[in-house]
Amino acid sequence: MSSLRNAIPRKAHKERTQPNLRRKFGLLEKHKDYLIRARAYHQKEQNLHKLKEKEALRNPDEFYFKMIKTKTVGGVHKPESQANKYTNEELMLMKTQDIGYILQKLQTGKKKIERLNGMLHSLDNQSSSKHVYYADKREEAREVHKKVSEEGNPSAFKDFLKVISRKTDSSYRELEARKKRLKDLEKIYTDMSMQKELQVSIFQRVQRGKKRKLREDEMVSPTSRPV
Repeated sequence: MSSLRNAIPRKAHKERTQPNLRRKFGLLEKHKDYLIRARAYHQKEQNLHKLKEKEALRNPDEFYFKMIKTKTVGGVHKPESQANKYTNEELMLMKTQDIGYILQKLQTGKKKIERLNGMLHSLDNQSSSKHVYYADKREEAREVHKKVSEEGNPSAFKDFLKVISRKTDSSYRELEARKKRLKDLEKIYTDMSMQKELQVSIFQRVQRGKKRKLREDEMVSPTSRPV
């Protein structure tokens, strides 16, 4: 009987849509939407239950350093600023390494600009009565030489000349971009050098600070020698 019942086609029941009078309230919640909302609600309920249980069972004498290293802002725990977690020597060492990296990039950029300038200058100074073709690789140069020897007609290389022209324009754009980047790097290098010099002068001034004996209430141990 069950097999016969399944053999008969049955009407597929679909979930109803939002009535026209209630369209202003948005889409009608379907069963799958309800399941997602219900799971999220119960998950939050379980988390709150665990937190309340943890609070009820906590040790009143318990102490850990985050109790004094954090502060509550709007009900949210936030750690204190980590700006002073490095010593002055470590900060100066990191600043020196950063300046060295910027200086290395400056030197590399200058070399690339000089190479591009030399290549473009040689292109601009070529005689217009000669057809000079440039290739990036040896295979490309062999192919160009083969085409010239077979055809012997420069007009057959109009497409190739267009490619060369596009590459030249691209090189000029690259040169301008590298010059702009070099100016930015020089400005960054100048600012970082000035900051380092200021930091060194402040550190030296602190090192040469006025010496005095500690008061009794400032000493860690009353039996220790004066500092």
